[in-house]
Amino acid sequence: MTQSVDPHLHGTRRPPRIVEQSDAIQKALDERGIEFALKQTGGSDTEHIVIELPGERKLKTTVLLTVGKPGVRIEAFVCRRPDENHEGVYKFLLKRNRRLYGVAYTIDNIGDIYLVGRMSAESVSPGELDRVLGQVLEAADGDFNTLLEIGFYTSIRREWAWRVSRGESLRNLLAFEHLIDKENLPTIGPADSAPEQSVTALAQGDPPVEGRAADPDESDS
Repeated sequence: MTQSVDPHLHGTRRPPRIVEQSDAIQKALDERGIEFALKQTGGSDTEHIVIELPGERKLKTTVLLTVGKPGVRIEAFVCRRPDENHEGVYKFLLKRNRRLYGVAYTIDNIGDIYLVGRMSAESVSPGELDRVLGQVLEAADGDFNTLLEIGFYTSIRREWAWRVSRGESLRNLLAFEHLIDKENLPTIGPADSAPEQSVTALAQGDPPVEGRAADPDESDS
């Protein structure tokens, strides 16, 4: 089985329209061998389906599908709030939005980066689910290193310098070697502590499964 179910869902009365959409999505995911989990939403008018899509640059992309009366909301965590050059990051995201299908980049109230979108109830189908999830994975995985280069440049250089000074492996940073001026690395002293986490691990983080990104159709309150 590729499905896990929140025990709190048992005994919950599910509205017929929600049942139809949610069951169609679950069937499509099962047929494709995509693992998913059903999560308690706190009400009977929506259902949450959580998916983890494996990637190459970004190890996994967590996608939250919220099935409700208006259709299906898609939300995928991409990257933690950049350390620097926010203008450059936002410019990149806005330009990428022009070429995305079914989803768009946004940020939440603390600046973490997400992909969000909606499918109408009428458009929910296995084919449309393939296209949207494919776009989510292509964007989140394909753009991840670029976001790190723009928004975590100083942290990447400092971690590289620390690893060189301590003789540590650079394997996790080799994708960013083109950014490094090896003759002009940041100074690392004997008392300087190791980074708490690698930049790549820190930027990926652990997204909240209940959904936190701002709705693109809602203004900030």
